[in-house]
Amino acid sequence: MEKIKAVLIDTSSWIEALRVSGRNDVRERVLNLMLDGSAAWCDIIAVELWNGAKGEYEKKKLKELEKEIICLETSSEVWQTAKELARECRKAGYTVPTADLVIAACAFTHKVQIEHCDEHIEKIITVRNQKTI
Repeated sequence: MEKIKAVLIDTSSWIEALRVSGRNDVRERVLNLMLDGSAAWCDIIAVELWNGAKGEYEKKKLKELEKEIICLETSSEVWQTAKELARECRKAGYTVPTADLVIAACAFTHKVQIEHCDEHIEKIITVRNQKTI
């Protein structure tokens, strides 16, 4: 798969960036990615954000983001990688939510970094890095 100039922003970072009370450091990282045109998500992240959207203001923000953000394809290769990650994580003693497995698999497949503040994503990255060492 061709390398894309993008950083996949996990749901955890989007939530922090979009919340009024969210972490400033995360908000700044996400804003910088948006400003330089490398902010990306995949469909499962969009679904998670829409699922948690409250009120018209948040829904309006998501509609605006959909026009601006790179959407990385969740191909059959991504799903296969997610299954492999699930097995690797389980073998390492971690039970990871399915959405996080798909998000990480999408980043690995597209060869992009993940902007996150999620311990599950960190565990997946750790397991994956141990496999490639």
